[in-house]
Amino acid sequence: MTGQARAFWLAAPGRGEIRPVSVGHPGPGEVLVRTLHSGVSRGTETLVFRGGVPESQHAAMRAPFQEGEFPAPVKYGYLNVGVVEQGPPELLGRTVFALYPHQTHYVVPADAVTVVPEGVPASRAVLAGTVETAVNALWDAAPLVGDRIAVVGAGMVGASVAAVLARFPGAKVQLVDANPERATLAAALGVGFALPADAAGDCDLVVHASATSAGLTRALELLAAEATVIELSWYGDREVSVPLGEFFHSRRLVVKSSQVGGIAPARRGRRSYADRLAIALDLLADPIFDALLTGESAFAELPAVMPRLTSGELPALCHLISYPTGE
Repeated sequence: MTGQARAFWLAAPGRGEIRPVSVGHPGPGEVLVRTLHSGVSRGTETLVFRGGVPESQHAAMRAPFQEGEFPAPVKYGYLNVGVVEQGPPELLGRTVFALYPHQTHYVVPADAVTVVPEGVPASRAVLAGTVETAVNALWDAAPLVGDRIAVVGAGMVGASVAAVLARFPGAKVQLVDANPERATLAAALGVGFALPADAAGDCDLVVHASATSAGLTRALELLAAEATVIELSWYGDREVSVPLGEFFHSRRLVVKSSQVGGIAPARRGRRSYADRLAIALDLLADPIFDALLTGESAFAELPAVMPRLTSGELPALCHLISYPTGE
């Protein structure tokens, strides 16, 4: 054995703890990674933390290296960046991203890690999983040059989508959120901002990521006739009410789901999961994504930080967790 590592576990809904775990020597085709940073995805992970994963979605919501079962005890997370300390020579010493929970060291198959490009800082690279969601959503959405696009919900996923769309030729992009303080975020990403009541309508495409009924309703209202809402929100165990009477049928509107668990049909068979993640990491060379990192805590503080993130007492998009050196 290489020794003991430490991992964050959800012991019971609303209560987390750090537990010792054993980490073995990597075998052939495996790597030992020492974590530098992990990220708390505020939407999904706080839903898990409060025990809000519906029983029908337990299998769909499993993280790739999850241990335990919902609602608890469970070791959950999927934004991890570290350094390869043992493994194939071509990976030794490389900074890598993995869909791994919050843990100081871990062993995984070598093909489960993706090398972080030289121009991407390790702290920013924790966003790879969320930017990958944005890439998949835009494969589903297929925006066109010059489109009028609204992104409703300026959380971590919505902001990632807006950041990618900010590069899109000729597109007029507005980030829509009920919190006026998100205007600063929109400016950092290089897109417009509007409160829901002030958002420009007649949109060719709306991406919805607010995880609220009000947000989805407003997304539908902003569409031009025969246009589409790409639904990225994960509602967990909450019911959603939207007006599918009124203008929905007469304007032939479309609500289309997008979920990162599968490659978008438009690219299925031509792009792999590894391809999609590599695209996300390449996009992260742009420093505008630093605007999505809105707080930082030490790994030892995570049990106290998660309840504050879940309650909203600690506002965040992606909350960065940093690990001590030498462990």
